[in-house]
Amino acid sequence: MNPIELSEQEIIRRNSLEELRKTGIEPYPAAEYVTNAYSKEIKQSFKDEDPQQRRVSIAGRIMSRRIMGKASFMELQDTEGRIQIYISRDDLCPGENKELYNTVFKKLLDIGDYVGIEGYVFRTQMGEISIHASRLTLLAKALRPLPIVKTKDGVVYDGFNDAEQRYRQRYVDLVVNENVKSIFVKRTKIFNSMREFFNNRGYLEVDTPVLQSIPGGATARPFITHHNALDIDLYLRVANELYLKRLIVGGFEGVYEFSRNFRNEGMDRTHNPEFTCMEIYVAYKDYNWMMSFTEQLLEKICFDVNGTTRVNYAGKEIDFKAPYKRITMIDAILENTGIDIRGMQENELRQVCRQLGVEQDPTMGKGKLIDAIFGDKCEANYIHPTFITDYPVEMSPLTKKHRHNPELTERFELMVCGKEIANAYSELNDPIDQRLRFEEQLKLTEKGDDEAMFIDQDFLRALEYGMPPTSGMGIGMDRLVMFLTGQESIQEVLFFPQMRPEWNVNTEKE
Repeated sequence: MNPIELSEQEIIRRNSLEELRKTGIEPYPAAEYVTNAYSKEIKQSFKDEDPQQRRVSIAGRIMSRRIMGKASFMELQDTEGRIQIYISRDDLCPGENKELYNTVFKKLLDIGDYVGIEGYVFRTQMGEISIHASRLTLLAKALRPLPIVKTKDGVVYDGFNDAEQRYRQRYVDLVVNENVKSIFVKRTKIFNSMREFFNNRGYLEVDTPVLQSIPGGATARPFITHHNALDIDLYLRVANELYLKRLIVGGFEGVYEFSRNFRNEGMDRTHNPEFTCMEIYVAYKDYNWMMSFTEQLLEKICFDVNGTTRVNYAGKEIDFKAPYKRITMIDAILENTGIDIRGMQENELRQVCRQLGVEQDPTMGKGKLIDAIFGDKCEANYIHPTFITDYPVEMSPLTKKHRHNPELTERFELMVCGKEIANAYSELNDPIDQRLRFEEQLKLTEKGDDEAMFIDQDFLRALEYGMPPTSGMGIGMDRLVMFLTGQESIQEVLFFPQMRPEWNVNTEKE
């Protein structure tokens, strides 16, 4: 439908808007409306034996109406829930003039309108805690009708449940689907719990650039933009790792950031091109310390948000109570395929891929081949929280080599239900080794790998001033929210997931 075409309901509401103005009622008043209560608190605190009726002022959206002559009921939805409002014509209009009730309330107000209600709390003969209105104030007129979602005997009828509509019109989704709001409330609680954990240990929350001259810190395909004033191309951040490690060089002992990252890659139920990642770096620590730290962190967050360390996800019960299983990547491949890839070169790994039916292409080096084997044959088998450790050096250009085996690195990924939610290293702080690793990445770029890392000369210069032993860890916040709220699609935990434009932007401009 063309956005300027109006439905019959929209035309009726616009006519009501004009009629309201003719009666002297401003549909969008500018003055503050003072409230002193919310629906949930009113219900929880009400006591039949209270000798004095409690007077309240509440504001919210009309969600239903039942007009019965001189008396009517409506359901008001505020930020905490819903409450019934009883409206008597004679209470609302105590004088001779009943126009406010007969015309405004009965004919010109609609479901979806915002109103303020002043009155006293009571219990109806049917036993429902309600507000007896003595004053009604229109706060905002809704010009589009809300979907009417009805529930009877636990069954939802006429639900607003088309996924594309819900994601495009999240504002409607939040109004009519009560469970959706709780997901995003939990999302905020997860962030707050994590901040509390870090802040209590004295770590500093920081901000680093989103626009970067080099898309460093991860192997990913970047978005490119242009800076007009400097007349240079810049990249949207794929990761904030290299900037946070610069701060460790500068003398901070522990820093973290909730980072909006952008990767110009595919979209599916667990990937969105714009996502939130938390990264933390702590000096004088290693990846063994970080594993214990991560267990404690996730156990705390689960309990803070859900009151338990157990969550249900994709029909499985997952327990985030520490400690978690630990297994090396090489042993995980051996455990799941029966093949020991230890010490294999690129041509041998390609043969293993062919043997196992794992897709490969000529641009893939040793690291990506091993990653492909693990991703195809192992990942899905790790349901409960499991640390996959000691990745081959080719897969981890920013990671310190393993203290006992230079073919490996001191890295882990935390797998849950076959998906990675955390990635951590003992950080590489040898500037000469780091330069060699970057140069190896450059060779992958020359082979056609468009996700390989750039050489960041300024980061190398920073390392040459000296960075203490450091452990860093990143957590995909959107995936973590998915697990702790039981959602199997990343779009369910993003307010506004990326989608194709609904309307042609150029046409709209014309």
